[in-house]
Amino acid sequence: MAEKVMEIQMDKLVGFRNHPFQVKDDESLKALCESIRDYGVLSPLLARPTVDGNYEIVSGHRRKAAAMKLGMEKLPVLIREMTDDEAVILMVDSNIQRENLLPSEKAYAYKMKLEAMKRKAGRPVKNNSCQVGTDFIGVRSDELLASNTSESARTIQRYIRLTYLQKPILDLVDEERIAFSPAVELSYLTKLEQAELWDIMQSEDCTPSLSQAVRMKKLSMIAQLTPKMIFDIMSEEKANQKERVRIDVSQLRKYFPKSYTTAQMEKSILRMLEEHHKKKQRNKEVR
Repeated sequence: MAEKVMEIQMDKLVGFRNHPFQVKDDESLKALCESIRDYGVLSPLLARPTVDGNYEIVSGHRRKAAAMKLGMEKLPVLIREMTDDEAVILMVDSNIQRENLLPSEKAYAYKMKLEAMKRKAGRPVKNNSCQVGTDFIGVRSDELLASNTSESARTIQRYIRLTYLQKPILDLVDEERIAFSPAVELSYLTKLEQAELWDIMQSEDCTPSLSQAVRMKKLSMIAQLTPKMIFDIMSEEKANQKERVRIDVSQLRKYFPKSYTTAQMEKSILRMLEEHHKKKQRNKEVR
């Protein structure tokens, strides 16, 4: 089937299976809505036909979301036949260079693309059985992936480690409450150990430092990370520990867009306080 651009009904366009990138109802989407309202959809979506007569979007999820908000019924779509692996690789390539991607988005996107590249490359030869796979000319798949991004092969592997984190902990990474390096170390903990860690973080209102995460990983690797050890490690006072003001997030949600993370809410609150302080200072000066 030769590829061609067609006008496709909105209900025939389905999202990519396990799409790792979030479509946020934010200022960027609002700007896209305004652009489409003024000029139309300038670039067709890319999709592939499915066996049930629908079309799976490979590139253009945000354009579809914006068009739906505008009440559009059809969209221009470039229809292309693709294998599963070709579609995954193109889907990731179409999104990975976007600004402000969450760590979880990068993690799952890199994992999906690397697995697709490994399947396309075939099994490694016997004398080069690298666990991340090689292509037909002996280049490691993670190195080949890195050559098409701004990340090193090691950084990509570290991002992929985040996919081993349980969702509540990974959410804290996205919210910038746990830094990237400690998160990578925590990914080596078992599901049970991560569940215990999560409970302690909740009850004690704390997150692990890099040194704490490294120690927990080492104990986990030798099967000695007990709930008591996790509690003892997390109960230690950090050298840079500061007094915090605690506010239930549910009390703040009504004042911010649904897509806002706790980190974004914190930044907005601090900015508003700063503006309020400056206003008070100006009022003093004019008296």
